[in-house]
Amino acid sequence: MAIDLTGRAVAITGASSGIGEATALACAAAGARVALAARRAERIEALARRIEQQHGPDRALALPTDVGEEQQARAFVERAHAHFGRLDALVNNAGVMLLGSIDGAPTEEWRRMVHVNVFGVLWCTHAALPLMRAQGSGHIVNVSSVAGRVARAGSGVYNLTKWGVNAFSEALRQECVEHGIRVTIVEPGAVDTELPGHNRPEVLEQLRRRLGDVERLTSEDVANAIVFALGQPPHVSVNELLVRPSRQRG
Repeated sequence: MAIDLTGRAVAITGASSGIGEATALACAAAGARVALAARRAERIEALARRIEQQHGPDRALALPTDVGEEQQARAFVERAHAHFGRLDALVNNAGVMLLGSIDGAPTEEWRRMVHVNVFGVLWCTHAALPLMRAQGSGHIVNVSSVAGRVARAGSGVYNLTKWGVNAFSEALRQECVEHGIRVTIVEPGAVDTELPGHNRPEVLEQLRRRLGDVERLTSEDVANAIVFALGQPPHVSVNELLVRPSRQRG
């Protein structure tokens, strides 16, 4: 059954590529208006034009944002709400995956992951909650990872950030029940995006050996899971979606 998001306003972080871009396109195709956040202004502006060419005017709003900066994250959420007159969903998708051994790691990589993966989720969520409470409804989708439930050598700090997102999401879900706000965690396995490409060459080689010839998920596969969760009737809350490639073991 096709999902209908007509009239809903959805704010999506990390919308310049990969899962965020695919989610924006899928939500727009389902009828939603979308606000797009990312640091790469030219990418989200081009995406907004594409969406409006396909689906009509005032269907997309591009807002260059570093979600790890509290004031920028708050401005993104509040401007999206002001522009569309409501905020039905926030998809916290922005993320960084920098892998490698803990011993001897460049600690700036850790700062970058915590900045985006943790603080980005916290700041955007904190800004969205009062807006959603005031309208009596809302949906927060936090894009985590299979690394939020399976720890392995070589991804310790990435694991830390994603386990943190999972724990935060469950506590948030319990707090939001009485306000009509739903919370969903989406945990993708290996996805064919540019996300791994920011790793050091030796880490990329380790990833290639570990995954071998496993056919990775596409960004659209994960976007479909997000739209599925968003499209459920108000009395149904999909709390967690773990989506792996069929041949991925761990």
